Amino acid sequence: MHKKIISAVVVAFTALATMTASGSSAAARNLKTITEGTLLVGSDQVYPPYDYLEDGVTKGFDADVMAIIAPKLGVEVTFMDTRFASLIPGLQANRFDMIASALYVTPARAKVVDYIAYAKTGGSLMVRADDTFEPKTPEDLCGKRVANLKGAAWVPELQKVSQETCGSNPIDVKEFATSAEAAQALLSRGADVVFDDAGVSKAALVASGDRLKITSSKILFPVIMGLAVKKGNDQLLAGLKEAFEPLKSSEEYKAILAKYNLDLPTDAEIASALTEAK
Repeated sequence: MHKKIISAVVVAFTALATMTASGSSAAARNLKTITEGTLLVGSDQVYPPYDYLEDGVTKGFDADVMAIIAPKLGVEVTFMDTRFASLIPGLQANRFDMIASALYVTPARAKVVDYIAYAKTGGSLMVRADDTFEPKTPEDLCGKRVANLKGAAWVPELQKVSQETCGSNPIDVKEFATSAEAAQALLSRGADVVFDDAGVSKAALVASGDRLKITSSKILFPVIMGLAVKKGNDQLLAGLKEAFEPLKSSEEYKAILAKYNLDLPTDAEIASALTEAK
């Protein structure tokens, strides 16, 4: 009798394992992607600490996030290195299935992509360490050359400040293909200030060997970051939401956010980020 019970238990566990494996395979088959069984992810991999290459391997916040989401979807992840300004056009052209690249949530972008909000960050002002000019707010930038990442969400915000505050002494907004190029422009005195993401600025500070300093004392233009899929790709959007929702409150995800000095946005903050300014 004892042997029969053990045998029955073994059979039951074997059946459960088979069902689980087949379920995972079914999820992978049912998830329609450009390349079957693989999720192609657009990512600007010159944007540490969010996205960068180390020995040919994609590292950073988005890689950590996708590493815990992909198993839930039953797919492998392949990152496609794409400059930031080309991410949304690349998604629309079906070069990849989704974007995971610290993409800020804006009403304009929400017209062409669907978002899953997954983190909150903001901007910082950075100058050369030997500079006596120490701006705290965007209003302090009138008449200054401000280096930015091309296509960044805060560029129109700076232009708005310039128009409303600076009068005949406008902010000279300069856009660069990468954050590294913006920082180099500052170091070579081709710019007076860099406005960049708070996490990126912190990483640039370390990489510069103390040749730069952050002068703003609080997060400027707080923003929500979102994973993005092409408008109308409801099946992938639903799959990502189903995979991510239980992860949001997990200790594993909290640890990832803490590692990169980020927070999880509230529902109210997400709604605000998607609302057109009046």
